[in-house]
Amino acid sequence: MTLAADSARSMRIDTHAHVFTRGLPMADARRYTPNYDVTVEEYIARLDANGMSHGVLVQPSFLGADNSYMLAALARYPQRLRGIAMVDADVSDEELLRLQAAGVRGIRFNLVGGADLPDLEGAWRATLKRVARLGWQVEIHREARDLQRLLEPLMAMGLNIVVDHFGRVDAALGIDDPGFRYLLSTGASQRVWVKLSAAYRNGGSEGGKKFAREAWPLLREHMGTARLLWGSDWPHTQHESMTSYADAWQQFVSLVPGEDERCAITGESSARLFGFV
Repeated sequence: MTLAADSARSMRIDTHAHVFTRGLPMADARRYTPNYDVTVEEYIARLDANGMSHGVLVQPSFLGADNSYMLAALARYPQRLRGIAMVDADVSDEELLRLQAAGVRGIRFNLVGGADLPDLEGAWRATLKRVARLGWQVEIHREARDLQRLLEPLMAMGLNIVVDHFGRVDAALGIDDPGFRYLLSTGASQRVWVKLSAAYRNGGSEGGKKFAREAWPLLREHMGTARLLWGSDWPHTQHESMTSYADAWQQFVSLVPGEDERCAITGESSARLFGFV
């Protein structure tokens, strides 16, 4: 094992969290408006209290493409944090390079709740090619039923793709959701990663835990631990009463009891994808 590989394996990386305050400019089209603040210092305290070495901040959809608050947070802890931004289709090369220098390693399409799908073959195509050249990922948050329509063109462009929150299945279908079955089939591409995060977004507290237990062996078989990630989803927006940071980690430990597999997911997989090594 090389020194870099050994270093990556020893990391424990949370790949999904948010920071924001109520006073920030909000996107005109949004599903949710927060009534509380969460700062990067609070997030770092959660990482420290739970033995996490690094974290990834994901731009919340209600802030739109104004990534300034997240970038300020990355600047406070450049060694420990990376970011996933939201951008517009006409984002400039200069802005992409500025984001990369700040620690951003991908862009996110947050498309749950009936949002229109982006025109990947039209307005977004040139920008996505630039994202691919940077070696970034494209993070997808969309109901499982639409994953094939999004992932097929992205894979054809040679992009790395991260699918949020177990794939956001239909709670009534669970692992039998055709979109989830399609997601499993993408494992062979070696282009798709899945976040083992926010199981409660797939059927509530108990329903989500049941789904996660059924989904885990399938994801391990089809994706392999090298294409799985863990994220706390802190501060668990709209589900704050269901869980806590410590509980989210303990659920992951219960879901993936093997220490070697947990280390592969929270260390090696994440460290390379997000540029920590």
